[in-house]
Amino acid sequence: MKFRDQRVSKLIREELSKIIARELEFENALVTITEVETDKKLEIAKVRISVLPAEKTEEVFKTLDLARNNLQTIIFKKLNMRPTPKIKFEIDRGLENAAEVEKLLLEE
Repeated sequence: MKFRDQRVSKLIREELSKIIARELEFENALVTITEVETDKKLEIAKVRISVLPAEKTEEVFKTLDLARNNLQTIIFKKLNMRPTPKIKFEIDRGLENAAEVEKLLLEE
């Protein structure tokens, strides 16, 4: 069962990346899906998003929240599986933190 949720996570990440790139537009922001994690029952998919520059994060999340139902419908049709996990977007600050560390190291 463990492998099934990993495969579903990978499929959702791949399909959602394509859909977001094709369907949504983010002005002056780079939006990346860094990770998708589904629970064991495949009810929830936590989609971690990285946004650069960080100042655009709130704007990007508003756009994603408005598009959530549409994105879930498209994923449901693409994957043709039941249950289709509900998408929950989360901020991934990993890239932002790495950029800050690099900046600090370069200043020394």
